[in-house]
Amino acid sequence: MRRIAGVLLLVIVGALILGTSLWGAGMLYFAGPGGPTLRSVLAVAVALAALLTIVSLRFRSWRWRAVLVFAVVVALLGSWWSTIRPSNDRDWQPEVARLAEATIQGDLVTIRNIRNFDYRTETDFTPRYYDRTFDLRRLDRVDLVAVYWMGPAIAHLFLTFGFGADHLAISIEARKERGEGYSSLGGFFRQYELIYVVGDERDVIRLRTNYRKDPPEDVYLLRVRAPVENSRRVFLQYMRAINELREHPQFYNTLTTNCTNVILVNTRVNPDHLPLSWKILLSGYTPEYVYDAGRLDRSLPFEELRRRSHINAVAQAADQDPDFSRRIRADLPKTP
Repeated sequence: MRRIAGVLLLVIVGALILGTSLWGAGMLYFAGPGGPTLRSVLAVAVALAALLTIVSLRFRSWRWRAVLVFAVVVALLGSWWSTIRPSNDRDWQPEVARLAEATIQGDLVTIRNIRNFDYRTETDFTPRYYDRTFDLRRLDRVDLVAVYWMGPAIAHLFLTFGFGADHLAISIEARKERGEGYSSLGGFFRQYELIYVVGDERDVIRLRTNYRKDPPEDVYLLRVRAPVENSRRVFLQYMRAINELREHPQFYNTLTTNCTNVILVNTRVNPDHLPLSWKILLSGYTPEYVYDAGRLDRSLPFEELRRRSHINAVAQAADQDPDFSRRIRADLPKTP
């Protein structure tokens, strides 16, 4: 039994070394000092150090010395990692250059920097913003927008809030610097800040239905069933989060702080919020999860509701029509 316990201990230590080496190598590769070559060399060095430490576990005389040395390396990496701070002061891509800001006075919420770009292509546009005051007493609907581009398991989700004929889309995204692409792996390693893109639906939705071609995106608009007071609490929580990010920037994280998880966090202001589920982690299945919880129209089977909620064709036909929001909803299933 003692021998088995010893072997089990070594297996656990080896697994910990492997896991921390993957973390350290990824950290150095994506966020390390210097250019790509230096970062790659440092990442490989950490991986080799981990390999040598794991090999040393076979040798009783110096295994724990090697483990101690590797632990010191990990501690140094952790100390350096803690110095990487989020910032609002970077050379941002134009589409995420401005942060929204909200002022709340009773039932009136004034939002500045609502994005409404004039697109010619996904990357060719004229930046435009406007300010608007919304009356919380008129907030009468919330829609869940699900965007798919790489199969059924992954989707970008965001909410759009309806105030009578006016609609405001709020998309939680990774804030990228000029010339920077998106990497899901990089999103684990503090490569992007978090941003709430507050926009006109003719921007935030139409960008995805009409202009993104590589790859094309399928967009679904699903009406959420919720008490009006719940919707208003969530909207106000979004406003607080938007203002908080102006003062205290936060990192985006592919797993823990992404478009879907942050929606779930914001809905916790309601006592009957949905619990965490694997269908939240695999965001493409979140609409089905919301449906199963009774928060979408249950008068239709989910697949039929999903089919009838696909809005690409109507959005492309509506294009720059000022009545865009009404037109993309004209043929949607009516929520009981």
